[in-house]
Amino acid sequence: MTTATAVRHSITVAAPRERAFRVFTQGMNEWWPRSHKIGEADLAEAVLEEREGGRWYERGADGSECDWGTVLVWEPPARVVLAWQISGDWAYDADLHTEVEVSFVSEGPDQTRVELEHRGLDAYGERASEMRDSLDSPGGWSGILERFAGGLAGAA
Repeated sequence: MTTATAVRHSITVAAPRERAFRVFTQGMNEWWPRSHKIGEADLAEAVLEEREGGRWYERGADGSECDWGTVLVWEPPARVVLAWQISGDWAYDADLHTEVEVSFVSEGPDQTRVELEHRGLDAYGERASEMRDSLDSPGGWSGILERFAGGLAGAA
């Protein structure tokens, strides 16, 4: 049953753990896909506030903001856990709670394995399989991690 309620992906990047964590969190706006938004306006910025209880949201080109969730755990440079509160209709839902945990595992001085688990997908009820398939597709978390790796390569 666990496989049906979680999506897991990992990628190994050529960067120390601290840098990988920093680019994932502080630099999210640089690598997050512009197509991955829930607001009406074009995505101007993907924002992750760097603290437990911080907001995770998008800012539109028109200045509007749409919440995606909150920061549940902030443990630099080891991991961050985010509440993902985006419904099956791709809208913010304060009553929906799934979690995205991203761990940064050092595999040497200049190599880090980034492990992502999006769990609790059973919260989608009848739409759990549909959401799992979407989040597990090439346009989902695997593609997002690849964009992160590309952004990391270009980041200082």
